[in-house]
This record gives sequence, structure tokens and C-alpha cells, in this order.
Amino acid sequence: MPLAETGALVAEAAAKQRAVAAFNIITLEHVEAVVTGAETAASPVILQISENAVAFRGGRLLPLARAAVALAETASVPVSLHLDHVKKDELLRQAADAGFSSVMYDAAHLPYGKNLAATRAAADWAHTQGLWIEAELGEVGGKDGRPPLDPHAPGARTDPDEARAFVADSGVDALAVAVGSSHAMTSRTAALDHALIARLRETLNVPLVLHGSSGVPDAELAEAVAGGIAKVNVGTALNIALTGAVRTYLADHESVVDPRKYLAPGREAMAAAVARTIGVLAAG
Repeated sequence: MPLAETGALVAEAAAKQRAVAAFNIITLEHVEAVVTGAETAASPVILQISENAVAFRGGRLLPLARAAVALAETASVPVSLHLDHVKKDELLRQAADAGFSSVMYDAAHLPYGKNLAATRAAADWAHTQGLWIEAELGEVGGKDGRPPLDPHAPGARTDPDEARAFVADSGVDALAVAVGSSHAMTSRTAALDHALIARLRETLNVPLVLHGSSGVPDAELAEAVAGGIAKVNVGTALNIALTGAVRTYLADHESVVDPRKYLAPGREAMAAAVARTIGVLAAG
């Protein structure tokens, strides 16, 4: 089917008090696994390519984006394409012509005023291209190898009043909020601030997005969705599944050199992780 639009998928999920899952992809196997897992769960899904993933591919966006589009168009469920954690305006401006219907512009590391100014400019441009745009306020730690923020550190939580002004002044369509999760967690021990999620949901008129969801236990994720999170980003959980399956296969088959032999179980493990995560979000 044709590519879906991220904004429509998120709006539909929010209307049903659910969340749509958004999975970060790095390799073709990631793309195949996400589509297969979503089809198994009979659920819409968002494929996300981050600026870091583009850097890994030598700064080239189109090869992975075109592969994602090709697979999305063969899927039996709605699939959209989202450009994630963009800091470089040059990359942002490639989105509309590469099949993306949405972007996440990341200036959360900047002081409030500079974050707002940069995000406003990005939103103005994105909307002229028909792109749905997400931003972040408060800082979800753990990105780019940085340690998670202390829960009580300044900026470690999104302030509802500040968020209301930020959304109104920036013109963004969704807001990623800092409520206790952290990027790149390999243990599922994050405890979310559900009271803050509820306050943000009551305060804001745009969908809320949870980043760093791989480190959040199932019950916490389900409660967050019930509390108003409408888009849930997952990346590290897929890499854990892939790497674990590959390591197990190679440990049992030391003479194998054909990558298809060990990538196949890695892809299957990621697909299972996708289907399971979608099930958790549906239960919310």
C-alpha cells in the first residue's frame, strides 16, 4: 500500500487512547524485521531513520530511505517514514524529497531560547513542505554516548507550563517529553513520572512522544500510553535482539562465514521484538 503519513497514524492512535510504535532502523534487516513484526501484530508502524544512522551510512540518506519506502509499499499494514533526531538543517531539507512525511528536529540540548528559535525555523520550513514535525523539550539523556541525566538535574524533566509556551511559540505538531526514560538503555529499569505525563497531557494540545522506550518495563509503557503518550520510540531493543541472536548463532556455528546464516535469526529476533512491543502498547 502507499506510504502512510506519520501525523495521521499518531492522531489515530491518540484518538483511540493508544500509541503507535516507531522503530529506529539501521540496516535492511531492521526494515524487514519492523515490517514483518507490524504485519504479525496487524498494526500500523513508523520506520525511523536517525541522523546518527545517516552518519553511519557515510552521510547518505537515500539508500536506506529508498529501501524503507520500497518495503513499506509492499506491507499489508500502514507504514510511514520519519526522520529522527535531526540537528543539521542540511539533512532536514532532504526529508521531503526522500519519502518522509515527518521529522523530529532536535535542539533540546540548547538553552530554551535557542531551542525555541531553531525549532520555530525548522517548523516553519517543514510545514511549507507538508511535513509533520516533532520536537523535544526537557532533555531525554543517553544520546550520543552521553550518560543519562540525573532525575533531579535541571532540564531532566519537561515543565508543563514551559511546554505549553514552547508548543504555542514553535508551532510543532508533537512534543517529545522528558519523563524519566533515557536513550540507549540496555536494562529495562526506567521508572516514568506518570503524574507528569498526566499533567502534560492535560496542558498540551499536541500528541506526546516517549523517547528512550527500550529501557522502560512493559507495565510502565502500558501505563504511559494509558496516561496520554501517543508515539513510542524504540531503537536499542531491536539492536539487543539482533546482536543476541547473532552471537548465539555464531557461538553454535563457529565455522560459518555466510552472513545470511546469522543475519536470518537476528532478523527474526527483531521481528519478534517488534510484535511484542506493539502488543504492549495496544494493551495500554
